[in-house]
Amino acid sequence: MIAVGGKGGVGKTTVSALLTLRLAARGVKPVLALDADPNCCLDAALGVKAVSTVGGVRETAKQIAGAGLVVGIAKQELLELKIAESIVETDDFDLISMGRPEGPGCYCYANNVLKATIEKLSSRYPAVVLDNEAGLENLSRRIAPRVDFLVLVTDPSKAGMETIKRLHALSKEMGITYGQLALLVNRSRSGVLSREAQDTALAIRASQVLALPDDPEVADLAEKGMSLTGLKESNPVVRCIDQFLKTLLA
Repeated sequence: MIAVGGKGGVGKTTVSALLTLRLAARGVKPVLALDADPNCCLDAALGVKAVSTVGGVRETAKQIAGAGLVVGIAKQELLELKIAESIVETDDFDLISMGRPEGPGCYCYANNVLKATIEKLSSRYPAVVLDNEAGLENLSRRIAPRVDFLVLVTDPSKAGMETIKRLHALSKEMGITYGQLALLVNRSRSGVLSREAQDTALAIRASQVLALPDDPEVADLAEKGMSLTGLKESNPVVRCIDQFLKTLLA
């Protein structure tokens, strides 16, 4: 289970998509990709379309159960069935999108349903990549049954590094547990880790720290909301992700 977190706008979805695609390229597949950001952008980055989300499924199941259209099945089982139907399947990965609740009601319920479903689903996959919303709220709600690798993504700015330190402190306050912690500095113009980034990695006790270059091809695709599936192995960002995964999986 690889959980990707950080503040908004630093490239979490881009990193999550590349981790998913490159894990599959290494033969670790199918990967279960979980889009836990209500904005739901991971599907586009992976070159697929999520037609339904957990938030929408919750409302649909609620209406069906309320209308008495289902007999002999519990509401929880109905929700799990609908979530299973909403999974986008490919040869390399499967995708579940959290989305937003589409009607009145508690968003926490959708989270609880997703958590229960993930606990069942995750054991069937060799790897799971969780793309979080800004912050660490999803992890504090225990959406993931476990987190083997927590990957915190930031931009190269000093403010970004301070945010990472605050998120790390917040993770401790929330009781979020993980096996290993990695720091990814995205869109680095020099492609080299700054002293600020190295100090931040030491402060949060990251086992890995990596600078992802500010690559125009990746930036263009991300800005246009286009798929990253066409990136070649020679792309500098792809090479960095491959090296990161090689060390991670070792």
